[in-house]
Amino acid sequence: MSVRDERAKAVIAALRRLYPDASCELIHHDPLQLLVATILSAQCTDARVNAVTPALFSRYETASDFAAARAPELEGLIRSCGFYRMKAKAIIETATALRDRFGGRVPDRMEDLLTLRGVARKTANVVLGEAYGKAEGVVVDTHMKRLAYRLGLSDESDPVKVERDLMACVPRKSWIFFSHATIRHGRRVCRALSPKCGECSLRRLCPQRGVDAD
Repeated sequence: MSVRDERAKAVIAALRRLYPDASCELIHHDPLQLLVATILSAQCTDARVNAVTPALFSRYETASDFAAARAPELEGLIRSCGFYRMKAKAIIETATALRDRFGGRVPDRMEDLLTLRGVARKTANVVLGEAYGKAEGVVVDTHMKRLAYRLGLSDESDPVKVERDLMACVPRKSWIFFSHATIRHGRRVCRALSPKCGECSLRRLCPQRGVDAD
């Protein structure tokens, strides 16, 4: 077992103690709602998305509803999430594909999800892991990129390469939990500009603090 593998093992054990019930923080009730919420979460906080989606999901309930949405109306509902024109277009086009090619159902295969507008591996991994319990990869957002580097699990900056490194050192059975727990730790403790290092339970595992894992 490599040094990185050992480090990943120790990090996972610590995260399980800290966040035993870690799960997706986007509020949703079905795979379609999760997919839409994840598209909205790009460069936006989950809290903001969760403030927007109740009205959104009461107005649009099915893929056909979203596909038939008038762009100005949809944009108005999601405006506070930022990049609302681009996100509205992605949601409408994705919903149209779901209606026309997948019988209105969010697919449960990576290759199918990646054909949808606005869906890259991050979004696909969220949907597969949370909605279908399928571990096809590790969710790499800005928080995961930052912690993977700080914890010595990847030296890469490209999300695809970071995910490759994490998939190599984190056991597949832990991919879903690791994604949720690490991102939660990044939001609450290991923040980008003002990390709470003095309060961090992973401090002893963090090379950035000059302490190696044991």
